[in-house]
Amino acid sequence: MNDGSPAAVAPYGAWESPLSADTIVAGAVGLSLLQVEGQDLFWIERRPQEGGRSVVVHRAPDGTRRDVTPEGQNTRTRVHEYGGGDYAVTGQSLDKVALCDFADQRWHEVPLAGGEARVISDPGYRLADAQYDRVRGRLVCVQEDHFDDFEPKNRILSVDIEGGEASVVIAEGNDFYGSPRLSPDGSRLAYLTWSHPDMPWDQCELWVVHFESFSQPGIREHIAGGNGVSATAPRWAPDGSLCYADDRTGFWNLYRYDQGQSAPLCAMEADFATPAWTFGGSSYDFLGTWERAEVALTSSGYSMIPSDESDGGPVEEESSGEPRLLVSWLEAGRWRLGTLGIAPGSAVEPIELPFTGIRNLHAQTLEGRDRALFIGGRPDRLDAVVRIDLASGEVEELASAGSLDLPQGLLSAPEAVEFPTTLDGEATTAHAFYYPPQNPGFEGPEGELPPLIVMSHGGPTSMSEATLRLGTQFWTSRGFAVVDVNYGGSSGFGRAYRERLKGRWGEVDVADCTAAAVYLANAGKVDPKRLTIRGGSAGGYTTLCALTFHETFHAGASHFGVSDLEALARTTHKFESRYLEGLVGPWPAESKRYQARSPIHHADGLSCPVILFQGLEDPVVPPAQAERMVEALRKKEIPVAYVAFEGEQHGFRKAENIRTALEGELYFYGRVFGFEPAGNPEAVLIENLD
Repeated sequence: MNDGSPAAVAPYGAWESPLSADTIVAGAVGLSLLQVEGQDLFWIERRPQEGGRSVVVHRAPDGTRRDVTPEGQNTRTRVHEYGGGDYAVTGQSLDKVALCDFADQRWHEVPLAGGEARVISDPGYRLADAQYDRVRGRLVCVQEDHFDDFEPKNRILSVDIEGGEASVVIAEGNDFYGSPRLSPDGSRLAYLTWSHPDMPWDQCELWVVHFESFSQPGIREHIAGGNGVSATAPRWAPDGSLCYADDRTGFWNLYRYDQGQSAPLCAMEADFATPAWTFGGSSYDFLGTWERAEVALTSSGYSMIPSDESDGGPVEEESSGEPRLLVSWLEAGRWRLGTLGIAPGSAVEPIELPFTGIRNLHAQTLEGRDRALFIGGRPDRLDAVVRIDLASGEVEELASAGSLDLPQGLLSAPEAVEFPTTLDGEATTAHAFYYPPQNPGFEGPEGELPPLIVMSHGGPTSMSEATLRLGTQFWTSRGFAVVDVNYGGSSGFGRAYRERLKGRWGEVDVADCTAAAVYLANAGKVDPKRLTIRGGSAGGYTTLCALTFHETFHAGASHFGVSDLEALARTTHKFESRYLEGLVGPWPAESKRYQARSPIHHADGLSCPVILFQGLEDPVVPPAQAERMVEALRKKEIPVAYVAFEGEQHGFRKAENIRTALEGELYFYGRVFGFEPAGNPEAVLIENLD
């Protein structure tokens, strides 16, 4: 775009950008749930160009790739509505994949060599977080039973997929279960469990069940968690010890349980895990020489046999060296990679990399060399499945979310900022990533400052990362400044920071987002008269609260955002049905507080234009939430635009809808702030705008 000629002068927001909505849609493939089985790799790709379809992809040792998900199917489970753990590699030779068909939530087993898939689960039940039990030829998974009239029942189940035997319930009685993980010899199963009103990051227990016979659970051990502590991320080491994370110190640090005792591996003011919004994540794995053993089943139970006598499948090569962990952790809002010994009090040895985002971390040993595999994000590249040789540092990109052919200097680099924020006279510090306007072909008029978009992430207990998000660059390349706020309640900064939001949702998050805008305006970086805020889901609620209860912002965009807390408490799905008790207070006992913090009841406080986007099949935040807000804005004769999408749920997956949402929001800001966006973006109907 910039051929060396002087930059053109154009109003901020009106810059012509090669990063079109179509380019973003084409590069918006989502990568998730990487799994490693020997030299075979598997992951899921979410493809907007195929209607948001999610597909399991297999990469063979020779580098060839193929889609495992049958044509026309969409691999996605609806357990907890957010899903995760949507597939598992199966078969005694690990030559099949069991996966969930989104349409009917039944699981199918697909041969990797080709051939017809077969149905392996019953209708009416949802399964997730499946792990293949090679000892028994079964799937161990979380089951969500929707036959109950009151609310779904959750349990951990062992499902026979080979011999037609009955399913075995391994754990039930609590409201939620997750992370069923079998020990290497198949004799024990670790799992997580929690109950209303807690979310798993509030309080969660780790248990281990011992099998008395081939399939019957027996003695149970409580390992960690409970009493205000969140245990998470259990994973069995090859020697049969159990590793996990819990936040008893205020951060999710790693522990190792062996022979009846738990010991901390490393005490750091850093999180080695994240909130369990979805199933199937992995933030660490095992390196070095661990004693391994296989198990054989006899009529009397389990019999251990040396690994070199096992015929249960390929035995992985092992590297030399002491046993250690390959770990990832959050530090100042960015992910880091390193190794950690298993002796208590070991220190992490960092591995310097350009990646600021690390998901689904796995270790792989090939020809005696240790490698790390993960889905990596960085500020200047799209997400990719990467493999790193830990000895040489060589980085291989095995798959990418897409390719970009953009002019050099177009991407805006994130700048980590800390800024003061105050609520009820209490001052503290909050965190964000600031992105200045950036386009080598343009500059703003002399004396003009750019409009600012404050981004409020969802969750609210999630976080913004310093990785490339094309949706952010869409704005900065057109002359907007963007600040992506990790308000109080966000993950990655320890439990105390996360619990700033406890009982104060709609206040702390709003105060922090407002403070970020004021901080940048006072610093002379953005136009104080053109401050906007946008967000999706919980971020949409923060957006609507900021616009309703404060006068800082001059426009806003809510994507499937909450406007009525009481309606959310009454109608949302089981996983989040009591979430608001921690964020707001018990309902209906605190109904006045719910009403006081619901924008829908205070529309008289709105005085600036708002655009709302909504999926019409959203089970988390139903369309009525947006529609009531739109009606209130109409009655006040405030400029409002409402864009609803057929067939979309909580978040937009279809290419055409992602495009409409981006261009429609740009068009909206252009009309509101009086500039003409370049490229003729798709127009949306804005009511009450003269």
